[in-house]
Amino acid sequence: MTITRFAAWAAVMAVAAHTTAFAQKKYDPGASDTEIKIGNTAPYSGALSSASSGPKAMKAYFDKVNDEGGINGRKIVFVSLDDGYNPPKTVEQTRKLVEQEQALMIVASIGSPTSAAVQKYMNAKKVPQLFVASGTRKWGDPKAFPYSMGFTPDYYSEARIFAQYLLETKPAAKIAVFHQNDDVGKEFLAGLEEGLGAKAKSMIVGRASYEFTDPTIDSQIIALKASGADTLLNVSFGKFASQAIRKTAELGWKPTHYLINASSSIGGVLQPAGVDSAVGLISANFFRDASDPQWQKGKEYEEFVAWARKYNPNADLKDWLVVWGYTVAQATVQVIRQAGDNLTHENIMKQAASLDVTLPMLLPGISVTTSADDYFPLERMKMMRFNGTYWELFGKVYGR
Repeated sequence: MTITRFAAWAAVMAVAAHTTAFAQKKYDPGASDTEIKIGNTAPYSGALSSASSGPKAMKAYFDKVNDEGGINGRKIVFVSLDDGYNPPKTVEQTRKLVEQEQALMIVASIGSPTSAAVQKYMNAKKVPQLFVASGTRKWGDPKAFPYSMGFTPDYYSEARIFAQYLLETKPAAKIAVFHQNDDVGKEFLAGLEEGLGAKAKSMIVGRASYEFTDPTIDSQIIALKASGADTLLNVSFGKFASQAIRKTAELGWKPTHYLINASSSIGGVLQPAGVDSAVGLISANFFRDASDPQWQKGKEYEEFVAWARKYNPNADLKDWLVVWGYTVAQATVQVIRQAGDNLTHENIMKQAASLDVTLPMLLPGISVTTSADDYFPLERMKMMRFNGTYWELFGKVYGR
């Protein structure tokens, strides 16, 4: 090959290499060579404002990632807006995130009714609605909503786990169910009834619901006590969960009291209720409780505490939402890493549906796994009981 022909060939190859490298990078709005924009909505105001500790922890984890160089050289820009747990406000804020902020994805927005209000919009726009902070089963329906995915075990499955545990330990229980009057309550009841099977009609002796706008839930707890139940399944959130725990104690009613995982935060729910009133509560969990001495050692805990001290110093480590925010942020980073330079809406969902990863603050034996037809990242839980200081795990891991 002559020098002239070699030079020409080299020039062609250089152009081809540049073109190939350029072609490998695919971006949808919200992604570039330097940044990835992630949106979120959460109740920074209103009755459920305590839940904002979750997205605050997410931001703190993304700050850590950015300080370490970002993901493939790209910094994460996390834009979290207040919706007050008000669905119309969620619609407004989500449209702002998608259309004005041009977020590549919306991650871990808080709430079932709020997130449901924008699910059709997100799927019509084909923008990922990833790791929604809600346990309703609509976040695991890839055929109907391919751009929506939950994260935590769904309420239907959690109810089945409670039912399985009750049938094993207290098959003659008389159960009262206190629930939010929405899809959460309906799905929990459906899961409980299926889990109890033929015994559901005889075991469930009382039901009472509340509206998010109710100023108090005292009358519902009084009615449930009058049902003769010796077991209470508490499917309420935020201040309503605290009120239910406190009112049950004030009445001198001492049922075996089960509390959904979403309301098991010591700092956010149990302390406002009064920890003395919460002693003996039973719940189920999938991650390590930072207040439990058995987890306060080892690399995972040391890294968690070091992160909190540097990036989230005002966080209450007894608040499980801090651990949740830390963990869901890690899952989000994993999805982005897997996506590489193909940062499109389609590929983000493809990677989110291709996870098999164990994250540091998950309980042993529990991992994040998804597939194209399985949009439920976490489906296993372990029972735990509150001892007045922290939640004590016991028994086996339930779920699939």
